Amino acid sequence: MSSRTPASETAAAAAAATQGGGGTSEPLPQRIGKYPVQAKIGEGATSEVFLADDPFRGHPVAIKRVRRSALVDAREAHFQKRFFAAEAALVGRLHHPNVVQILDAVSEGEELPYLVMEHVSGGTLRRYCRADSLLPLAQVIEIGFKCAMALAYCWRQGLIHRDVKPANLLAVLDGDRIVDVKISDFGSVFNSGADITQVHRVGSLAYMSPEQLDGDQVDCRADIYSLSAVLYHLVAGRPPFDATEQRAIMYQIFNATPPPLAALREGVPAALAGLIERGLAKDREARPADWEAFAQALSQLASARVVPHGAQQAVLDSERFTLLRAQEFFARFGDVELWEVVHRAKWARHSFGQALYRRGEAGNTFHILTEGEVEVFRDGLLVARLGAGTSVGEMAYLAPSPELRTHSADVLVSRPATTVSFTPESLGQLSLTTVHAFDKAFIGVLVRRLHAAHEALAHPRRIL
Repeated sequence: MSSRTPASETAAAAAAATQGGGGTSEPLPQRIGKYPVQAKIGEGATSEVFLADDPFRGHPVAIKRVRRSALVDAREAHFQKRFFAAEAALVGRLHHPNVVQILDAVSEGEELPYLVMEHVSGGTLRRYCRADSLLPLAQVIEIGFKCAMALAYCWRQGLIHRDVKPANLLAVLDGDRIVDVKISDFGSVFNSGADITQVHRVGSLAYMSPEQLDGDQVDCRADIYSLSAVLYHLVAGRPPFDATEQRAIMYQIFNATPPPLAALREGVPAALAGLIERGLAKDREARPADWEAFAQALSQLASARVVPHGAQQAVLDSERFTLLRAQEFFARFGDVELWEVVHRAKWARHSFGQALYRRGEAGNTFHILTEGEVEVFRDGLLVARLGAGTSVGEMAYLAPSPELRTHSADVLVSRPATTVSFTPESLGQLSLTTVHAFDKAFIGVLVRRLHAAHEALAHPRRIL
């Protein structure tokens, strides 16, 4: 018997999309709306997923279309319309690097209802839940952190996913290596801003919290429970509760304690096991209080390197995100903008004595120090020491003419440093909101430096 509750069947198609091999009961449509169809890439009990071309955006999309048979039965059709409406209400609304974008929705006319979504070709995390294909623990922590940040973003939009499970988490691959993850399928979402009656007691049984299963009101801690259950499955190769009958699983969710992770997989550190166990607490008050607390705990596990990183994971995205979040320069960047910096900036380590800039050199690269210290020399005299959270080279970047892009000072590393850097060209590849965040940060830097210069002129003794 399936562990998925009947109400969540509508969410299965998108999750099945990247598991390959849809059925062939109906001929492949040539087009769905304005989108030429290339192939069927998945199907569930009530919907099918197709790979199609978006002629306007110029890239492939995934289209989830409700099956005609799902609309024959009046009761099932009623549920289908509710779940379709839940996702359709999010068209163009979610913009996060770890959330699948919903691009279009059509529910009227002769067409069967369908959703157009960002296409992610790497498959779901279901394949990594088997005992013979488990991911390294460091990568599980990284996936958990990214999902927590994405679900925190959704929570701030007034959304509770309510169906967080491996089949709804899509892997972005570089070869065989997972480089990112995206949350999909919002058919079961609870939308606090919706003006329609919303269905309760939905989700996938193996990952449902006790309060969700009980039909109680839920908050973000229900999704924290579900993500913790996913992390447990990725670590152990089995879900926290498992049985052949749904009633047995329900009893375990309410009454049983999951087997200790350390007994199911060698090398699971106590800190990771403890965090997952707290997330699975039956009393939601005993779970992490919110997504920020859960994400911070995962980030600390990554930065503390409680598990070894593989050769290809020397620096994890979660470490870089947390590093930037702690810097004053990025204090007013939102999570989405900060993730863009993590992925688009040039990261570099600099040893003692290395020059970031030499006097007389031309250039338009600016650096933001995330670790270490640099010293600024003019005519051989030390004029400033700059530490983590400060920027150098921004005047050359902001300069309105090539003549002003010649550096007037030597900037030398006095303590081994890590920097993120951009040029006007690479900054131009960022979203407008991220560019505006940089502009505001630079204005803040310039104001502080002008104030310091004013104080130095007005009160030289105080400065000295």
